Amino acid sequence: MARKWDPDAGQWAGQGAEATRLTLPTGTDPASILARVEAMELLLERSFRIPGVNLPIGLDALIGLIPVVGDFVTTAVGAYIVWEARNLGLSKWQLTRMGANVAFDTLIGFIPLLGDAADIVFRSNTRNLRIIKKHIYKRYPEMRVVDG
Repeated sequence: MARKWDPDAGQWAGQGAEATRLTLPTGTDPASILARVEAMELLLERSFRIPGVNLPIGLDALIGLIPVVGDFVTTAVGAYIVWEARNLGLSKWQLTRMGANVAFDTLIGFIPLLGDAADIVFRSNTRNLRIIKKHIYKRYPEMRVVDG
């Protein structure tokens, strides 16, 4: 089946078009914020796998290979996650811990090669997501998802 551009939907119509469309919630409720932060963390920390060793890496490690510019870009995205946490009402202590995670990741990222390896080991965005989830699940227990 041939795919045609659907200008009304703003996407390709036809078989498989649904799989290529990514939408994130734009609301300010905790569920929307959590969905956005989880998507950013997945993209930055675990979006690819290194063949052979099956080690997950993300754009944080890949963009970090670009000297200086890459570190500033990943710092800006990390700061966005902290900003979203502030919108959730996390305490100053939690926000400070999150900011320290981003700052440490940025500072170690400025060291050539060592910083790139550290991006794979020290996943600041994953740590910050854990802090956000702990806060949300404590404050909004109905949002907790039980795996099983």
